[in-house]
Amino acid sequence: MTDCLFCKIVSGDVPAKIVRESAGTVAFRDINPQAPTHVLVIPRVHHPTVAELAASDAELLAELVREAHQVAVGEGVAETGYRVVFNTGAQAGQTVFHVHAHVLGGRGLNWPPG
Repeated sequence: MTDCLFCKIVSGDVPAKIVRESAGTVAFRDINPQAPTHVLVIPRVHHPTVAELAASDAELLAELVREAHQVAVGEGVAETGYRVVFNTGAQAGQTVFHVHAHVLGGRGLNWPPG
C-alpha cells in the first residue's frame, strides 16, 4: 500500500532502526518505546490486522511469532521474560493498520496492562 507507514519502512522509503530481518519480516525499534526493549515485528507484505493475517497466511503469522522470539533473544530478554502484543482494531490501540507485533521487555511488565 502506498500510504502505509510500515510498507514504506519495508521499501526503505522511511528510515527505521532495523533490528532484524527475515525472508517475510522486518523488525525495528519503536519510535515511542514503552519498555527498555520495544521492537516492532511486521510482515513485508501488507495485512491490516493479525486476524486478517491469520485467516490468509498462517505460515507468515508463524514466521512473525518466531521472529518476535528471535528479537527477544537478540535483545537479551528471552531468559528474563518478554511480552508479544498485537493490538487489533482502533479500540484496542492499533494506530497503524499493518499488522505488527510489539516485543516488550527489559523491566517488570505488570498485568493487566491497561
